[in-house]
Amino acid sequence: MSPTTVPSMELVDLEDRKQLRGVFGAFPTGVTVVTVGGDSPRGMTASSFTSVSLAPPLVLVCVGKDAVMHGNLDRSQTFSVSVLDVGQEAVARHFADHSRPVGAGQFDAVGWQPGRKSGAPLIAGAVAHLECEKKVLYEGGDHTIFVGEVVSAVRWPFREALLFSGGRFRRFAPEHREGHVA
Repeated sequence: MSPTTVPSMELVDLEDRKQLRGVFGAFPTGVTVVTVGGDSPRGMTASSFTSVSLAPPLVLVCVGKDAVMHGNLDRSQTFSVSVLDVGQEAVARHFADHSRPVGAGQFDAVGWQPGRKSGAPLIAGAVAHLECEKKVLYEGGDHTIFVGEVVSAVRWPFREALLFSGGRFRRFAPEHREGHVA
């Protein structure tokens, strides 16, 4: 590319949800399953999850107000997050499928265990598990931002996290070190 050549760009119509989703989807994220326990356990695939603070340990997840999970999270005092492994694309798709069973039946398709602190399902084979006490909610347009304080966390450091970018599941590329052939 010459110094005077400008790569083509696309001006995004902010009223066009598909175009806006494309812009937001350009930022790679990890993929999680957020769960609540209780009488009607529920899970949901979420890529809108992030850490907020180390002291106290806070995380947030954004959930659409029209999602079934929104009501479950609103009513629950706790929730859990399973950070999915690169081999768990099928799990991510399962918990994103609106036709999956409701209640405990939706967990029949995956390995899981109840969290020690929250009782919410934790997905087997994940990279990390976080159990959280819900602390505060914020309005976020068509979503609600649920902030939770982490009360328990476990990780498996040699597992690789599943990524989502550009509307596709992805994984990190192998590292290439200078002078080293992989």
